Amino acid sequence: FFLFPLAANVLEEDSMEQDIESPVAIHQPKLPKQAREDLPKNLSKECAKRKIQRYVRKDGKCNVHHGNVRETYRYLTDIFTTLVDLKWRFNLLIFVMVYTVTWLFFGMIWWLIAYMRGDMDHIGDSTWTPCVSNLNGFVSAFLFSIETETTIGYGYRVITDKCPEGIILLLVQSVLGSIVNAFMVGCMFVKISQPKKRAETLVFSTNAVISMRDGKLCLMFRVGDLRNSHIVEASIRAKLIKSKQTKEGEFIPLNQTDINVGYYTGDDRLFLVSPLIISHEINQQSPFWEISKAQLPKEELEIVVILEGMVEATGMTCQARSSYITSEILWGYRFTPVLTLEDGFYEVDYNSFHETYETNTPVYSAKELAEMASRAELPLTWSVSSKLDQHAELETEEEEKNQEDQNERNGDVANLENESKV
Repeated sequence: FFLFPLAANVLEEDSMEQDIESPVAIHQPKLPKQAREDLPKNLSKECAKRKIQRYVRKDGKCNVHHGNVRETYRYLTDIFTTLVDLKWRFNLLIFVMVYTVTWLFFGMIWWLIAYMRGDMDHIGDSTWTPCVSNLNGFVSAFLFSIETETTIGYGYRVITDKCPEGIILLLVQSVLGSIVNAFMVGCMFVKISQPKKRAETLVFSTNAVISMRDGKLCLMFRVGDLRNSHIVEASIRAKLIKSKQTKEGEFIPLNQTDINVGYYTGDDRLFLVSPLIISHEINQQSPFWEISKAQLPKEELEIVVILEGMVEATGMTCQARSSYITSEILWGYRFTPVLTLEDGFYEVDYNSFHETYETNTPVYSAKELAEMASRAELPLTWSVSSKLDQHAELETEEEEKNQEDQNERNGDVANLENESKV
């Protein structure tokens, strides 16, 4: 009970330390020499000077600070989760303080009982039956409190049957000591086995790429699992974080738009044994439908990817996150293959996990490519239809000429017959 205000203050300080992002060093993205030469100089200088403000950092931590939280009592109503969410240094401090305070508290009560009964005045008197044998001061009372709560029982200090208040206190301390042990040990166990530590071995590629796949423009990134134990029921999601203004003039900062990575086809359910390339087809429903290579560096957007699944060893749900900003999206690149077939097994080379290579990719947006494809088909359609019409017209003209010739012949034959009759 004495630690509730302290826990609230510690949590507040801890959350502030966790949420406030340290200054991020802005580095110009490493691009091939040809790409660096093709970039305009003024654009490259602008990208270097512009400060990148992420919504989710590369390590998966959300860059959001919750300020002006007045209802701090809500943290105390869920004190177990509050202690688990604290940093290790605060968690260990509270762990030590809880045990120390309870030992001191009950040690003080044992000393008060001995003092009130007059045991301190009859130290060494064999005819006097004290409440606790061999308790001659506060230090010995403190040691007896430790021995009682931790069930050590060295046998030197022991309670007698002539002290009913001591017996009651012994029962209370034993029960409360068991509760404290269960609470604090459970808290430490949960904190040690937190699934977020498992997420440290789930990796995302440093960059995302845009290139052609099966004749369609696609946005791709790679995920992998460094452990041999698998993530069960793994699934992947992606969100586009970008400010938006509605038709009514409402400004929505950091609007979240879903990026389809195979939800309707089931491709978002992963069998994550080896690294996988997650693909998003840029179609009319995609938020990248109208974005071209030249327009991409000017966009202020962020792609947040979320990988979820159950840890095979513990059955706990694990979530790993990462994000990609515009400078980390490479247009016209593909990922280097990392899987090779060896003698009787497949080997994954994680040295090439983040590597990409350049490939031929149109610089136009998916919308422009679709329009150019439709334009390329229209003249062919027009030419075929026009030829058919011309052929039909020629046939009608020939039929008309044949009809006229037939009429002329019939007229000549009639005239000959009339002349013969005359």
